[in-house]
Amino acid sequence: MFEVIALTPQDALAAESGGADRLELVTDMAADGLTPSVADFAAIRAAVDLPLRVMLRVRDGFTPGDLDDLLARTAALRAEGAEEFVLGFLTPDGAVDLTATRALAEAVRGCRWTFHRAIDHSADRSEVRAAVADLPGLDTFLTSGAAAGVDAGREVLLGELAKSGEPGYRQQILIGGGLRAEHVPELRAAGFDAFHVGGAVREDGWTGAVDPAKVAQWRELIGT
Repeated sequence: MFEVIALTPQDALAAESGGADRLELVTDMAADGLTPSVADFAAIRAAVDLPLRVMLRVRDGFTPGDLDDLLARTAALRAEGAEEFVLGFLTPDGAVDLTATRALAEAVRGCRWTFHRAIDHSADRSEVRAAVADLPGLDTFLTSGAAAGVDAGREVLLGELAKSGEPGYRQQILIGGGLRAEHVPELRAAGFDAFHVGGAVREDGWTGAVDPAKVAQWRELIGT
């Protein structure tokens, strides 16, 4: 699995032409990615044939903010045809906010979704995994193993991969957050098979558009 962040139809087309398997749709990268508008989702859906995972997050940080707003946006996106999502929330002290996370999981029942990098900012990631493991539709954890990124989280990632199949560890590990090309050969050799990139495939970090040539380079590096 090779997932690329897209903000616009142009990003989506570039990612698709470069060989991405799936897109994560967001807006406002200055806030690390918030929920896109229904119109933006619809435009991207019309532009590409790739699976789209839509971010459900209305504020910077990992607390949920206005839950009613989140639920309303989720309903509007589902009505427009969104079928896959990215979500997950923490309390101010770093525990999983199970009330908010469960409410969104119920709102997207019947859809597949990713618990995003909130897990890397949690007080106890094993408790997060245990708390959300049986929520309907959860099939992926997006993680770098640590808030500081893959360099800091490598050993955590390896430890979690070793637990694959155990309760709380049955979901796919999608590695993203501080991921660089030089990490990939070692991670592939260790058995990881899902990767997520954003700025690494853009023309000028987060300020530029997705570059299909860079996407293709990552596609070749990751393999098929």
